Amino acid sequence: MTTLQPPVAARRRPSRPPSRRSRRSWTGWGFIGPFVTVFALVFLAPLAYSIYLSLFRERLIGGTTFVGLDNYQQALRDDQFWAALARVSLFLAVQVPIMLGIALLVALALDSGRLYGKDFFRVSVFLPYAVPAVVASLMWGFMYGSRFGLVGDINAALGVSLPDPLSPGLVLASIGNIVTWEFVGYNMLIFYSALRVIPHSLYEAAQIDGAGQWRVIAAIKLPAIRGALVIATIFSIIGSFQLFNEPAILQKLAPNAITTDYTPNYYTYSLSFSGQQHNYSATVAIVMGLITMVVAYAVQLRGMHKGA
Repeated sequence: MTTLQPPVAARRRPSRPPSRRSRRSWTGWGFIGPFVTVFALVFLAPLAYSIYLSLFRERLIGGTTFVGLDNYQQALRDDQFWAALARVSLFLAVQVPIMLGIALLVALALDSGRLYGKDFFRVSVFLPYAVPAVVASLMWGFMYGSRFGLVGDINAALGVSLPDPLSPGLVLASIGNIVTWEFVGYNMLIFYSALRVIPHSLYEAAQIDGAGQWRVIAAIKLPAIRGALVIATIFSIIGSFQLFNEPAILQKLAPNAITTDYTPNYYTYSLSFSGQQHNYSATVAIVMGLITMVVAYAVQLRGMHKGA
C-alpha cells in the first residue's frame, strides 16, 4: 500500500531571514556610504583626472596627443620648478621651527596657570587664524609698503630709511612673518589641548620629588605632547609646500621680487591659467604632491621612532 507524499511545495523549507551579520554589514555601508561617495567625488576623481591629464600634451599641430611620461621627465629637468621648491624648502626650514617654537611657548605659558588674563590672551593669540589669508596678506602688504604703508610713514616721520620688506632679499622673510602671525594661534591650540589632558597625578608626583618647572616641562609635558608636536609639524610642512595665497597677493605689490614661479603652487597656477599649459601644470602638481607626501611621511616615521 503506497503512502501519499506531500506536495513539493509543502516539503520546501521556509526561507531563512537574512542573517544578523549580513544586516550588520549593510548597515555599516549605509553609514559610510555618503562619506565614500563624497570622498570619491572630491578627492579620487580629481586626482585620477590630473594623472590622466599629465599623460597628454597639447600641440599646435595634431592637437592633444598621448606622451606617456614625457611631461614628468620635463618636470624633473625644469629649473624653474626646482628653484621654487628650493625656495619653499628654505622657507620651511626657517619659518616652521620659529612658528612652532612660539606656539609651544605660548601653550606652556597658558598651561602654567601663572598667566594673568589667560582666557583673553588665548583668544587674542588665536584670533589671527580667523582672518582669511587673502585679507591678512593685503593688510600686511600695505603695512610693508615703503611708499604708502607703515614702513613709508615711519621713514617720513623719523627721517630714516628702513629696509624695504618687499625687496627681493627680504620678501621671503616678510611672507614668513605673515604665515607665522596667521598660524601661531592654530598650533598653540593643538599644543594647549594636548597639555590639558596630561594627568595631574604626574605633576603631583613631580612636586613631591622636588622637581622645578623646567624639569616638569622637560620630563613630563614635552614627552606627553610628542604626538601633537608631530601632527603640528606635518601640517606645517604641508602648508609650507602649498604656499600660494601670500605670494600671489603680494606679487601685485612687489612684482620685481615675486615672480609667477616663486613657489611650486604659484608656478602650477601660472602654467594653467596664464600659460594655458594644463597638462604640464597637472604634472607639476602631481610631482609636488608626491614630494610633499614623502617628506611628511618621513617626518611621521621619525616622530613615531622617537616616541617608541
